[in-house]
Amino acid sequence: MGKIKVKTPLVELDGDEMTRIIWKEIKDRFIYPYLDITLEYYDLGVEYRDKTDDQVTVDSANAIKKHGVGVKCATITPNADRVKEYNLKQEWKSPNGTIRAILDGTVFRKPIIIKNIPAAVNSWKKPIAIGRHAYGDIYRDVEILVDGPGKVELVYTDASGKEKQRLLVNDFKAPGVALAMHNLDESIKSFAKACFTYALSEKISIWFATKDTISKKYHARFRDIFDNMAKEQEAAMKAAGITYSYYLIDDAVAQIMKNEGGQLWAMMNYDGDVMSDMVASGFGSLGLMTSVLVSPDGKYEYEAAHGTVTRHYRKYQKGETTSTNSVASIFAWTGALAKRGELDGTPELVNFALKLEEAIIETIEGGEMTKDLLSLSTAATKKELDTFQFMEAVQKRLDSKLK
Repeated sequence: MGKIKVKTPLVELDGDEMTRIIWKEIKDRFIYPYLDITLEYYDLGVEYRDKTDDQVTVDSANAIKKHGVGVKCATITPNADRVKEYNLKQEWKSPNGTIRAILDGTVFRKPIIIKNIPAAVNSWKKPIAIGRHAYGDIYRDVEILVDGPGKVELVYTDASGKEKQRLLVNDFKAPGVALAMHNLDESIKSFAKACFTYALSEKISIWFATKDTISKKYHARFRDIFDNMAKEQEAAMKAAGITYSYYLIDDAVAQIMKNEGGQLWAMMNYDGDVMSDMVASGFGSLGLMTSVLVSPDGKYEYEAAHGTVTRHYRKYQKGETTSTNSVASIFAWTGALAKRGELDGTPELVNFALKLEEAIIETIEGGEMTKDLLSLSTAATKKELDTFQFMEAVQKRLDSKLK
């Protein structure tokens, strides 16, 4: 078959360490041989981010805003040790955080279902996508230690300097602690819009969960905004065959353990932080978890949900054999290609992405996999493949599908 033409440039964001090694292999094996594609390349490796004072990250986000779809390799967010290791100017911010802020996006994570790697929860048969509101709440709280008797109050003074509200938090009789949290209507609305955009794109129903019976203003504000968004999107949801449901967070947790999956579970910041790890672990591995950043106006950035696999990179640097799971990184590419094909009206590109995903799943279900999946797999016979052998096995299956 001839190469498939990709009409619009795809924004490529390169990364760090072992995932950067895998990234190049993915392009050499699964992209260039099959696609006539223009990749608008941005090097988000930590050394180049340092060289450009992180301007490259900003540029890459703006490129996604321009072209609509990007695909990102895992990157380092440097701490003090990394600054020393790479001789950096400073501890640069998370690239993901910078891109998320520029796109005003929400991150959605979804597990990859493989028959011989069963979920820890027996009822889970379909992927559960997690949408986490990544602004405010406890992650931007203000905290104080109360060292003795006294009052803690919550005060709102408007922009003119007029005190509008004063509420007693607690009249302390002894030492304790207090905190204040905030959120913004604009941020909540963007989160809700991104959730409905994602659900309509994936054709999956939405669960939203808070604790508005207890938090009658803060949590209730989230519910009101989501309920209003559901009304606005009612016709689109009906056409897509999906629904919106609201749950109290404790009820949602109880229900999800008995549910077969197949929905988007949207949550506030802390709940999403906790439950996304529970769902990832419950489905087997972060190496089998996809991640996509979706903006309210329908821009998409796909990546793996895991990090740069530093431990394997150290082995690779020494010339030792590694068995690194590339599944989530390849699925980042297939997700981006499928979305690009959908937006461009090129079903042959969407079909190619789906066949590559099928080739990956069939390789693992056929008993060929990287080391991390061996203990999770229930396959009758299992064969451990190294990093590059696994991708070679996938490519063989892909070629047979494309004949």
